[in-house]
Amino acid sequence: MEKNAKIYVAGHRGMVGSAMIRRLQQAGYENLLTRTSAELDLREQAAVADFFAAEKPEYVVLAAAKVGGIVANNTYRADFLYENLMIEANVIHQSYVQGVEKLLFLGSSCIYPKLAPQPLQENALLTGPLEDTNEPYAIAKIAGIKLCDAYRAQYGCNFISAMPTNLYGPHDNYDLKNSHVLPALIRKFHEAKLAGAAEVEVWGSGTPRREFLHADDLADACFWLLENYNEPGLVNIGTGEDLSIKELAELVQRTVGYGGSIRFNPEYPDGTPRKLMDVSKLAGHGWQASIGLEEGVAAVYEDFVAQPEAVAYR
Repeated sequence: MEKNAKIYVAGHRGMVGSAMIRRLQQAGYENLLTRTSAELDLREQAAVADFFAAEKPEYVVLAAAKVGGIVANNTYRADFLYENLMIEANVIHQSYVQGVEKLLFLGSSCIYPKLAPQPLQENALLTGPLEDTNEPYAIAKIAGIKLCDAYRAQYGCNFISAMPTNLYGPHDNYDLKNSHVLPALIRKFHEAKLAGAAEVEVWGSGTPRREFLHADDLADACFWLLENYNEPGLVNIGTGEDLSIKELAELVQRTVGYGGSIRFNPEYPDGTPRKLMDVSKLAGHGWQASIGLEEGVAAVYEDFVAQPEAVAYR
């Protein structure tokens, strides 16, 4: 990519989009195009068409999405399916219409079947039933992958898809009603520490295993893909290592410095038993993650307690 290339990062205020902005700026890219959701509703076809026609970006990173944890996904099933379908359909189609040189679509590891062999390989897509609790979100993301491949096959568009594992990092969502597991644990243990609570309740049995990737590592991988990767299909982005939710809770407990006990509540759903990415495809191209989980969680917790919005959690 030329240093003056116009790059549109959709979802620049989110955890992934903001990390992508930081990585691009670090590499010397300043002609970055952004819009808040208030300025541009990506669900609105006409608005997206007008935006692309006026701005004509050369590169697009599609990091915008309606996201949430198990409870949010399972509760707002129609919203997760409809809104994500509209966002990706509008952005991908207008990228074709306006001749975008390259588009990177970001999906999720939940696209893979619930009981797919571990670690999850790219060719496991559509080989079995999905995890029911986040099926609508997964279906929308699968549609995005297929849209990119369809526009590539029919029109020759250089649209690529990357599937990150579970993410964490600055600007994460700490709302307990719709956050993912790691930020939820950070907030729970932080509040329990300040309140002197005797125990912290963790949803589920604690046995599911998950892999976690720092958003800055994801952004670095995405930057590499934009510069070097031009293949159809999808590519996994992860660390290739996982741990149980129990082990994760204990790591957060140590990081926060909480001295009470942990109580797991199996009345809440566990979700998929295990989600570990096979990252050999990307590793074969020479990229691998560099931020260790213990180091990353410590940095995220420090960032969490320093942010103005964390005042509400103190």
